[in-house]
Amino acid sequence: MIDLRQYGYTETEVPTDGLIPGRLIEVRRDRYTVVTERGEEPAILTGRFFHDAGARSERPCVGDFALLRCNEAGASSIVKLLPRHSKFSRADFSGHAAGYAKTILEQVVAVNFDYVFIVSSLNWDFKVSRIARYLTQAHKSGAQPVVILTKADLVNDFDTQAGAVMEAAPGAPVHAVSARTGFGLGALDEYLRPGKTVVFLGMSGVGKSSLVNALMEREVAVVKAIRESDSRGRHTTTHRQLFMLPSGTMVIDTPGMRELGLFDADEGISAGFADVEALFARCRFGDCRHESEPGCAALAALADGSLTRERWESYLAQRRESEFVKGRADYFAAKKSFLKKVAVRDMQRKSKKGGEE
Repeated sequence: MIDLRQYGYTETEVPTDGLIPGRLIEVRRDRYTVVTERGEEPAILTGRFFHDAGARSERPCVGDFALLRCNEAGASSIVKLLPRHSKFSRADFSGHAAGYAKTILEQVVAVNFDYVFIVSSLNWDFKVSRIARYLTQAHKSGAQPVVILTKADLVNDFDTQAGAVMEAAPGAPVHAVSARTGFGLGALDEYLRPGKTVVFLGMSGVGKSSLVNALMEREVAVVKAIRESDSRGRHTTTHRQLFMLPSGTMVIDTPGMRELGLFDADEGISAGFADVEALFARCRFGDCRHESEPGCAALAALADGSLTRERWESYLAQRRESEFVKGRADYFAAKKSFLKKVAVRDMQRKSKKGGEE
């Protein structure tokens, strides 16, 4: 019998009606693998769950704790999700670029974790601005972000790159590692403790799968070579999965993302750019737009070099995207609400007309 406390379970709700708790450790489209006190077993969603959940953000995700109805002859049924203590989301533009999206939805990538490992490789495709976007969503998640710079064995000196990340990620630990040689892996021990959960996030080809294999001390994730032309790789992880490390730490490995769309990111932006927004309180005018106004503290910081142009432009880009996504999401929500009211009104009219006949 498995002790679910090893998987981070705490009894937030006493199961009734024969239900048992479990944790989702793998999601493949509409197929789930759940670990319960009985071991690993397949699970499906009930029709009632689909009806009650509604939004995609409320569908089961790797890391979720759930209550299940056991089925000795087949897949168990997921009846209810337990409250989440952390969540990493991104904007889903429904297969379109942001400017052409017909709908903007929240896509939940992982839940119930303690640390967000933002993985980026020290190769030609290294970009601080991309790491900053992940940090924004990580700050919003409710967990501690940690930046992991992989493939340290491929560069002679990574101090400059690490310094640039530290400047863009105040308060977030930054570690350079090599899964191939083992360099720097010991520094991750402070996060890899029994009962803790870590989610790995990053683009394809940054070395997430290699890092998982190194920490597992055996191959559990497929690794493929990257393209030499741009240092990018193909998706090797095709679905989200939770692994139990020898240390007793749980790791959620996720497929590489081609891009990370910001979703409900205001809080994360304020946390990630607290140094930038602190300047605004020193502006001469309370309604300063930070463009050409006299006495603007942000422009003064840019002029004296205490605020770099790259960090300022990164902040403005994220604010613009956040406002765009929020505006589009509000529009679609209002439109959906209006159409629902129209449908209800039409049904009431038809019902009244039928009664009169």
